Amino acid sequence: MLRRYLTLLLTLLLSACVTATQPTDTEVSYLAKSDIDTVADIHLRQTDQYIKELAYKLYRRNPSHCDGGTPKIKACVERLFDHQSYPKLSSSHSIKSLTLSFELEFSGDRVGMFISGLRSMIHRAYSNKTEFFFFDELEPQKLYNSARNIEIAVWRLSNYRDESGQPLLVTNSMKSDTANLSFERLFGKLIATQDSMATISAESSRRRIKNIIQRLATAVFLPI
Repeated sequence: MLRRYLTLLLTLLLSACVTATQPTDTEVSYLAKSDIDTVADIHLRQTDQYIKELAYKLYRRNPSHCDGGTPKIKACVERLFDHQSYPKLSSSHSIKSLTLSFELEFSGDRVGMFISGLRSMIHRAYSNKTEFFFFDELEPQKLYNSARNIEIAVWRLSNYRDESGQPLLVTNSMKSDTANLSFERLFGKLIATQDSMATISAESSRRRIKNIIQRLATAVFLPI
Protein backbone atom coordinates (compact mmCIF):
# COMPACT_ATOMS: atom_id res chain seq x y z
CA MET A 1 0.00 0.00 0.00
CA LEU A 2 2.82 2.37 0.97
CA ARG A 3 4.57 1.63 -2.31
CA ARG A 4 1.40 2.55 -4.24
CA TYR A 5 1.15 5.91 -2.42
CA LEU A 6 4.82 6.64 -3.04
CA THR A 7 4.46 5.79 -6.73
CA LEU A 8 1.41 8.07 -7.06
CA LEU A 9 3.21 10.92 -5.28
CA LEU A 10 6.27 10.55 -7.51
CA THR A 11 4.07 10.57 -10.63
CA LEU A 12 2.35 13.78 -9.53
CA LEU A 13 5.67 15.46 -8.79
CA LEU A 14 7.11 14.52 -12.19
CA SER A 15 3.96 15.73 -13.91
CA ALA A 16 4.23 19.08 -12.11
CA CYS A 17 7.87 19.44 -13.15
CA VAL A 18 7.09 18.77 -16.79
CA THR A 19 4.23 21.30 -16.71
CA ALA A 20 6.46 23.91 -15.08
CA THR A 21 9.20 23.55 -17.67
CA GLN A 22 6.94 23.51 -20.72
CA PRO A 23 6.55 27.09 -22.02
CA THR A 24 3.05 28.20 -22.92
CA ASP A 25 2.16 29.61 -26.34
CA THR A 26 2.09 33.09 -24.80
CA GLU A 27 5.58 32.63 -23.33
CA VAL A 28 6.95 31.36 -26.65
CA SER A 29 5.39 34.32 -28.45
CA TYR A 30 6.91 36.72 -25.92
CA LEU A 31 10.37 35.17 -26.26
CA ALA A 32 10.22 35.67 -30.05
CA LYS A 33 9.67 39.41 -29.72
CA SER A 34 11.96 42.37 -29.28
CA ASP A 35 10.93 45.43 -27.29
CA ILE A 36 10.11 47.19 -30.58
CA ASP A 37 7.84 44.32 -31.61
CA THR A 38 5.91 44.58 -28.36
CA VAL A 39 5.56 48.35 -28.75
CA ALA A 40 4.33 47.90 -32.35
CA ASP A 41 1.72 45.35 -31.18
CA ILE A 42 0.45 47.79 -28.57
CA HIS A 43 0.40 50.73 -30.98
CA LEU A 44 -1.56 48.78 -33.59
CA ARG A 45 -4.11 47.48 -31.09
CA GLN A 46 -4.59 50.99 -29.72
CA THR A 47 -4.95 52.37 -33.24
CA ASP A 48 -7.69 49.88 -34.08
CA GLN A 49 -9.48 50.87 -30.88
CA TYR A 50 -9.31 54.56 -31.83
CA ILE A 51 -10.65 53.81 -35.33
CA LYS A 52 -13.53 51.75 -33.94
CA GLU A 53 -14.42 54.59 -31.57
CA LEU A 54 -14.24 56.96 -34.53
CA ALA A 55 -16.59 54.74 -36.55
CA TYR A 56 -19.21 54.85 -33.79
CA LYS A 57 -18.93 58.64 -33.52
CA LEU A 58 -19.21 59.18 -37.28
CA TYR A 59 -22.26 56.96 -37.61
CA ARG A 60 -23.92 58.71 -34.68
CA ARG A 61 -23.40 62.10 -36.32
CA ASN A 62 -24.26 60.73 -39.77
CA PRO A 63 -26.88 57.98 -39.17
CA SER A 64 -28.21 58.15 -42.74
CA HIS A 65 -25.04 56.37 -43.89
CA CYS A 66 -25.80 53.35 -41.70
CA ASP A 67 -28.20 50.81 -43.22
CA GLY A 68 -31.06 50.91 -40.73
CA GLY A 69 -30.18 54.26 -39.19
CA THR A 70 -29.36 54.97 -35.54
CA PRO A 71 -30.79 51.69 -34.12
CA LYS A 72 -28.40 49.68 -36.34
CA ILE A 73 -25.19 51.65 -35.68
CA LYS A 74 -23.58 48.86 -33.65
CA ALA A 75 -24.22 46.37 -36.47
CA CYS A 76 -22.81 48.80 -39.05
CA VAL A 77 -19.62 49.26 -37.03
CA GLU A 78 -19.16 45.57 -36.30
CA ARG A 79 -19.54 44.78 -40.00
CA LEU A 80 -16.61 47.09 -40.79
CA PHE A 81 -14.41 45.16 -38.35
CA ASP A 82 -15.66 41.73 -39.36
CA HIS A 83 -12.84 39.80 -41.02
CA GLN A 84 -15.35 37.80 -43.05
CA SER A 85 -16.72 41.01 -44.58
CA TYR A 86 -13.24 42.46 -45.04
CA PRO A 87 -11.01 39.36 -45.12
CA LYS A 88 -7.86 41.16 -46.25
CA LEU A 89 -6.77 44.69 -45.46
CA SER A 90 -4.60 45.51 -48.46
CA SER A 91 -3.37 48.46 -50.48
CA SER A 92 -6.27 47.99 -52.92
CA HIS A 93 -8.59 49.33 -50.20
CA SER A 94 -6.54 51.97 -48.41
CA ILE A 95 -5.86 55.13 -50.41
CA LYS A 96 -8.48 54.29 -53.03
CA SER A 97 -11.25 53.94 -50.43
CA LEU A 98 -10.10 56.99 -48.50
CA THR A 99 -10.12 59.10 -51.68
CA LEU A 100 -13.50 57.76 -52.79
CA SER A 101 -15.09 58.70 -49.46
CA PHE A 102 -14.51 62.38 -50.33
CA GLU A 103 -15.76 62.30 -53.90
CA LEU A 104 -18.94 64.31 -54.40
CA GLU A 105 -20.43 61.71 -56.77
CA PHE A 106 -20.13 58.87 -54.24
CA SER A 107 -23.59 57.89 -53.02
CA GLY A 108 -22.90 54.87 -50.82
CA ASP A 109 -21.99 54.49 -47.16
CA ARG A 110 -19.50 57.35 -46.89
CA VAL A 111 -18.71 56.58 -43.25
CA GLY A 112 -17.98 52.93 -44.02
CA MET A 113 -15.82 53.87 -47.00
CA PHE A 114 -13.87 56.39 -44.94
CA ILE A 115 -13.30 54.05 -42.00
CA SER A 116 -12.32 51.04 -44.13
CA GLY A 117 -9.96 53.25 -46.13
CA LEU A 118 -8.41 54.78 -43.01
CA ARG A 119 -8.00 51.45 -41.24
CA SER A 120 -6.56 49.59 -44.22
CA MET A 121 -4.22 52.51 -44.98
CA ILE A 122 -2.81 52.35 -41.46
CA HIS A 123 -2.56 48.56 -41.53
CA ARG A 124 -0.73 48.90 -44.83
CA ALA A 125 1.82 51.08 -43.00
CA TYR A 126 2.34 48.13 -40.63
CA SER A 127 2.88 45.80 -43.63
CA ASN A 128 -0.60 44.29 -43.09
CA LYS A 129 0.66 42.42 -40.04
CA THR A 130 -1.36 42.01 -36.86
CA GLU A 131 1.56 40.87 -34.68
CA PHE A 132 5.31 41.45 -34.84
CA PHE A 133 8.33 39.24 -34.13
CA PHE A 134 12.13 39.45 -34.24
CA PHE A 135 12.59 39.30 -38.00
CA ASP A 136 9.77 41.72 -38.84
CA GLU A 137 10.79 45.21 -39.90
CA LEU A 138 8.68 48.33 -40.02
CA GLU A 139 9.19 51.01 -42.66
CA PRO A 140 9.29 54.35 -40.80
CA GLN A 141 8.51 56.35 -43.95
CA LYS A 142 5.23 54.49 -44.41
CA LEU A 143 4.26 55.18 -40.80
CA TYR A 144 5.18 58.85 -41.23
CA ASN A 145 3.18 59.05 -44.48
CA SER A 146 0.15 57.49 -42.80
CA ALA A 147 0.23 60.22 -40.12
CA ARG A 148 0.29 62.90 -42.83
CA ASN A 149 -2.59 61.16 -44.63
CA ILE A 150 -4.67 61.32 -41.45
CA GLU A 151 -3.99 65.08 -41.30
CA ILE A 152 -5.17 65.42 -44.91
CA ALA A 153 -8.30 63.39 -44.12
CA VAL A 154 -9.08 65.60 -41.12
CA TRP A 155 -8.77 68.74 -43.25
CA ARG A 156 -11.07 67.27 -45.90
CA LEU A 157 -13.67 66.31 -43.30
CA SER A 158 -13.76 69.93 -42.16
CA ASN A 159 -13.72 71.53 -45.60
CA TYR A 160 -15.23 69.24 -48.24
CA ARG A 161 -18.92 70.02 -48.79
CA ASP A 162 -21.78 68.92 -50.99
CA GLU A 163 -23.63 71.04 -53.54
CA SER A 164 -25.82 72.59 -50.85
CA GLY A 165 -22.81 73.64 -48.78
CA GLN A 166 -23.20 70.96 -46.12
CA PRO A 167 -20.21 68.87 -44.92
CA LEU A 168 -19.91 65.52 -46.67
CA LEU A 169 -19.60 64.04 -43.18
CA VAL A 170 -20.53 65.90 -40.00
CA THR A 171 -17.88 65.80 -37.27
CA ASN A 172 -17.19 68.52 -34.69
CA SER A 173 -19.97 70.88 -33.74
CA MET A 174 -19.57 74.51 -32.71
CA LYS A 175 -23.31 75.30 -32.43
CA SER A 176 -23.67 74.78 -28.69
CA ASP A 177 -22.13 76.98 -26.02
CA THR A 178 -19.49 74.29 -25.48
CA ALA A 179 -17.70 73.24 -28.65
CA ASN A 180 -17.67 69.50 -29.35
CA LEU A 181 -14.10 68.81 -30.40
CA SER A 182 -14.03 65.11 -29.54
CA PHE A 183 -13.30 64.18 -33.16
CA GLU A 184 -10.29 66.47 -33.17
CA ARG A 185 -8.90 64.86 -30.03
CA LEU A 186 -9.43 61.36 -31.42
CA PHE A 187 -7.71 62.17 -34.70
CA GLY A 188 -4.90 63.78 -32.71
CA LYS A 189 -4.34 60.49 -30.87
CA LEU A 190 -4.21 58.60 -34.18
CA ILE A 191 -1.68 61.02 -35.66
CA ALA A 192 0.47 60.98 -32.52
CA THR A 193 0.47 57.17 -32.42
CA GLN A 194 1.64 56.91 -36.02
CA ASP A 195 4.32 59.59 -35.61
CA SER A 196 5.53 57.95 -32.41
CA MET A 197 5.87 54.54 -34.07
CA ALA A 198 7.59 56.12 -37.08
CA THR A 199 10.20 57.73 -34.80
CA ILE A 200 10.74 54.53 -32.80
CA SER A 201 11.22 52.38 -35.91
CA ALA A 202 13.50 54.97 -37.53
CA GLU A 203 15.78 55.08 -34.50
CA SER A 204 15.75 51.30 -34.19
CA SER A 205 16.66 50.69 -37.86
CA ARG A 206 18.79 53.84 -38.20
CA ARG A 207 16.76 54.97 -41.18
CA ARG A 208 15.94 58.54 -42.01
CA ILE A 209 12.44 59.84 -42.55
CA LYS A 210 11.92 62.25 -45.42
CA ASN A 211 9.71 65.08 -44.22
CA ILE A 212 7.01 65.91 -46.74
CA ILE A 213 5.34 69.33 -46.70
CA GLN A 214 2.10 69.92 -48.59
CA ARG A 215 -0.54 72.63 -48.48
CA LEU A 216 -3.58 70.87 -47.05
CA ALA A 217 -5.92 72.58 -49.50
CA THR A 218 -4.18 70.93 -52.43
CA ALA A 219 -2.59 67.94 -50.68
CA VAL A 220 -2.93 64.43 -52.07
CA PHE A 221 -2.77 61.26 -50.03
CA LEU A 222 0.79 59.97 -49.81
CA PRO A 223 1.65 56.44 -50.98
CA ILE A 224 1.93 53.73 -48.36
